[in-house]
Amino acid sequence: MSDKTSPAVKEFEYKAEMKQLLDLIVHSLYTHPEIFLRELISNASDALSKVRFRLLSSEEGIDREGDLKITITVDPETRSFVIEDTGIGMTEEELIANLGTVARSGTLGFMEALKEQQKGDGIDANLIGQFGVGFYSVFMVTDEVSVETRSAETGSEGRRWRSNGQGTYTIEPAELVGRGTRISFTLKEEYKEFAEEYRLEQIIKKYSNFVDFPIFLGSRQVNSVTALWQRSKSDLKEEEVNEFYKFISNDFKEPLDYLHLSLEGAVSFKALLFIPSEAPMELLYQQGALEKHGPQLYVKKVLIQHECRDLLPEYLRFVSGVVDTEDLSLNVSREMVQSSPVMSKIRQILTGKILGWFDTLAKEQPEKFRQFYKAFGPIIKIGLNTDFTNRDKLIDLLRFETTKTAEGEFVTLKQYVERMAEGQTEIYYHAGANRAQMLAHPNLEYFRKKELEVLLLSDPVDVFVIPSIFEYDKKPLKSIEKADIDTTGTIESEGERLGAEVTEGVISLFREVLGDRVADVVESKRLVSSPVTLVSGKDAMDSQFEKVMKMMQQDMPASKKILEVNTSHPIIRNLAGKHAVGLKDDSVVRAAVLQLYEGALLLEGDLESVTEYVARMNELVEAATRG
Repeated sequence: MSDKTSPAVKEFEYKAEMKQLLDLIVHSLYTHPEIFLRELISNASDALSKVRFRLLSSEEGIDREGDLKITITVDPETRSFVIEDTGIGMTEEELIANLGTVARSGTLGFMEALKEQQKGDGIDANLIGQFGVGFYSVFMVTDEVSVETRSAETGSEGRRWRSNGQGTYTIEPAELVGRGTRISFTLKEEYKEFAEEYRLEQIIKKYSNFVDFPIFLGSRQVNSVTALWQRSKSDLKEEEVNEFYKFISNDFKEPLDYLHLSLEGAVSFKALLFIPSEAPMELLYQQGALEKHGPQLYVKKVLIQHECRDLLPEYLRFVSGVVDTEDLSLNVSREMVQSSPVMSKIRQILTGKILGWFDTLAKEQPEKFRQFYKAFGPIIKIGLNTDFTNRDKLIDLLRFETTKTAEGEFVTLKQYVERMAEGQTEIYYHAGANRAQMLAHPNLEYFRKKELEVLLLSDPVDVFVIPSIFEYDKKPLKSIEKADIDTTGTIESEGERLGAEVTEGVISLFREVLGDRVADVVESKRLVSSPVTLVSGKDAMDSQFEKVMKMMQQDMPASKKILEVNTSHPIIRNLAGKHAVGLKDDSVVRAAVLQLYEGALLLEGDLESVTEYVARMNELVEAATRG
């Protein structure tokens, strides 16, 4: 800070990252300049919510004068713009904290990364509010801003903040009668449309119609102040519900579906909850984003927490909306919310109602459920390992492609069990990167031949949660690559199997050549048309699970697999013949064994040296074509 004027006017420099952020905003980072109005109204609404809470929960120490409202005044001739609220106001320290620094850590880096991704197209204006840079969007439409404010705390003095967004700002005393904040500026010539009341009314109706306080354009109120969740479901219109969702979620798309609740009993509360039409961007870009989410918590129509994480378990926090109860005290603190038995009961009831909502969607609107599951299925699965109370309900929501479904078609575990083959006692699954890769895998040959259905798991989350189910309807879930899988049923081989003595000889050849590359080599009971395959031992990790773990922990050692050999395959029979006549040390024989093993690694996606594999293949082709 440097004081370059008089003691009454203090000049401050923005922090370095704040300067960069302002530069990004001022130079047309965003494509929708009208969004500045939504952000200013949103800030004013937050200030009013805070002061209303203080007025209702505190007896002393706060200025109680004045209606709770937002007023906007414009002049088309001078292009002047003024927005005022009678909210909580700010002290000098709060001005520095709120307007002199980036609101959230990581905001700048996130915005710069998006800018690189979307060069030439600009960034969606809906991101402004989500990442804590709402106030600064005003610099899109003006060159200088003045903020006059007085804190609602008794005895507070007014302050005036000014900045042109070029790296510095000033703070000085200001004569203000009542609490609140007044933001004023002159619009740039190219944005003079925002000095027209009809244009502002359009924007308010679009973005801020459901702000919980009256918004006046001059002397005329232009928004609809209504608590939709307090009305009966039959009175709600789809259009206003959709607009309310857009307002509270900062989403520009309509919700996929909504749930209206009005419950009385052990606890009483009303709720209006929404499923987004697609996963919010922060769930894709920010690890752990769900930890910060939750519906809004109201007590007697007073906002207590903007994102109340205690209302829902983490795996359901993509559900947005409002929960309003009269069973909590207005002066409840965050710590009291966390430990409140009322909150625990509301959370328990809400979770059950939401899971029932998803199940109803699946039964009555399968296409809508398909869209929901595509977006949020991976998040729902997290609950299997965290919410044991509702575990059975979550399992019934799971959907799977299988070897007997078309691509994009799904079955439940219940449907799988209902059509299990006669005598089948286990539920089989196969994990892989994609459907095509899984269907081409040799380990499926036995199950295809026996017409046994196999679940195809391509979601990375599956390898963490599906094995933990253990069993469904008393039928164990088993990976088809486990070496101890029940393959006691007979299947017809595509050729005659080798006798016991010859089989032992060719297996000893594989063991000798491969050495400690594998845990063991055994005769296969699952292969039909492939010569070899790799499987995991009884107590080993599933290969797909191991791959995911490697991505998370780069130094994780790979576990050794068991190589299964199909003794009816011509290649194996030929190698057995070579071994029988004493050619086990022949270079071509040993190269063929290595090539079979590395071919199995290639199918698993675990082959490290493709160059050596191709070179050896060329040597074998040369030997086979030699005259």
